[in-house]
Amino acid sequence: GPTTTTAEDAAPSSDAPAEIAPIEPGDWDPAFPIRVEPGTRHLVDDNDLPFLLHGDAPWSLIAELDRDEVDTYLADRRDREFNTLLVNLLEALWASNAPANIFGEPPFEVADDFSTPNEAYFAHADWVIERVADEGFLLLLAPAYLGFRSTNHGWWDAMEANGSDAMYDYGRFLGERYAAYDNIVWVLGGDDDPEIPEIMIALAEGIADADPDALQTHHGAPESRPFDVFPDSTWIDINNVYTYNAVHPRALYEYVRTDLPYFLMESAYEDERPVPVSQIRTQAYHALLAGATGHVFGNNPVWHFSGPGLEAPPSTWQEALDSPGARSMEVLHDVWTTLPWWRLVPDESDSPWVVGDRGDGQQRLASAVTCDGDAAVLYTPTGDPVTL
Repeated sequence: GPTTTTAEDAAPSSDAPAEIAPIEPGDWDPAFPIRVEPGTRHLVDDNDLPFLLHGDAPWSLIAELDRDEVDTYLADRRDREFNTLLVNLLEALWASNAPANIFGEPPFEVADDFSTPNEAYFAHADWVIERVADEGFLLLLAPAYLGFRSTNHGWWDAMEANGSDAMYDYGRFLGERYAAYDNIVWVLGGDDDPEIPEIMIALAEGIADADPDALQTHHGAPESRPFDVFPDSTWIDINNVYTYNAVHPRALYEYVRTDLPYFLMESAYEDERPVPVSQIRTQAYHALLAGATGHVFGNNPVWHFSGPGLEAPPSTWQEALDSPGARSMEVLHDVWTTLPWWRLVPDESDSPWVVGDRGDGQQRLASAVTCDGDAAVLYTPTGDPVTL
């Protein structure tokens, strides 16, 4: 687990982020909208306070759950101090009635035609989005999940068939419909990078033209970078990391490459692939200690609930709400929000406070030091003895 100690001699490895007034522990309910503040590595809320993105990934929340189930899920995640949800607006496969919602309402009046939105479908989506806002969550909302190429997981074939003009119009439709919600960050892409980037750019520009204040990011293929896919982007406001490899080196790479706030969008999910719960913990701490403004936790079956998933779930989604990984994320929140985490700088130097080999990969001892050297944090994934 995390270890804190004074570190007067530890030298930060990059320029210090801007100073922010101290915050009392527990004073973390965000005031929307969230924004990117020039000169800082973290997101900031409307009260100028640093925003720790502490997320869960209920991808199929809109398509799979009825309204009582939505309330059950939101109440649990609120009690566990999650403040961010990653959700698909449309599901092509990962729901019981996909692409229709649980009530049998399809998203489009003409199948796969983005110019024919079905009001009944979007009215239910409106209700879910309103409830998410009422409960105080930031909503990472994917307008049209791509899915892995050459699969039926997502909407890429339909998006390509619709073309750039239709996707721009769909983006305007979404931007206008949800402009009143100041808790939405649009997540374009979805597990892949578009074969024709112009189609994705058109969707992003449609959203931005209808709602210029909306923040956007891109969830690409594993190991790819949003700015490698869209090198001239003017619409990517927040950077992110998506990797199934060791998180720490990938996160440090993003910290060095851009000054934008970034977060761990996705890595291994609990009870999938499979991975031990220790890795679920490690990847979150590794991202935060590499300067991330937050992370998103994922669990099978919570990401798809009662709908189809990639692997058979070990339990119902209701039972999985209290998984070991979810409980570990509660501990992470309780620890991290007692720290001046927004002042931490990744510590990859040969500073004298950590003695010996740090290891690598999932076993790496990751650390960070506040910019003025008054405190430091170390995470040991193994629990082996550490000399400080």
